[in-house]
Amino acid sequence: MASREELENWTDRWLKANQDAEKVGDWKPLADFYTDDATYGWNIGPKEDVMCVGKEEIAEIALGLEMEGLENWVYEYQKVLIDEKQNEIVGFWKQIANRSDGTRDEIYGIGGSWFRLNDQLLIEWQRDFFDFGHVAKGYAKLIESGDLTPTMQKRIERSLAGEKLPGYYPLGEAPTPIW
Repeated sequence: MASREELENWTDRWLKANQDAEKVGDWKPLADFYTDDATYGWNIGPKEDVMCVGKEEIAEIALGLEMEGLENWVYEYQKVLIDEKQNEIVGFWKQIANRSDGTRDEIYGIGGSWFRLNDQLLIEWQRDFFDFGHVAKGYAKLIESGDLTPTMQKRIERSLAGEKLPGYYPLGEAPTPIW
């Protein structure tokens, strides 16, 4: 198990790497924090889960495709809890869209990421959680105001057209369980 100090240092590096990713609108470099066989998943409403298996799929889907169109968003961590006995960390964040007029829209509700690290301080698994209803409402507001990026608009159109998005599975059918 890692020491408390090692986990605190990891958390500082993770938070800094997230801020750097937000500045350039590219989250793929975060893949360096994961083991080769890590899993990263979240629920996407009443019908689907998203699950990425392996560092490459995490980089391509979770940190790549899923973040396309969110280049102007930030995920401000509000609180981080560290459990050194289990090598687990939970970070609570806000999802904030920076609008074209300089204002910001915050997705209401609690969002966060729950991580399990191995002894080399690499992420074995990550599970995200957020209020799907408020996320959907937030996207609707961005569509109405014209602040949804063209990339995100295309993604939503593909999804509404029934296109199967990579990493999406019917509830309970993901290759690795959410919980």
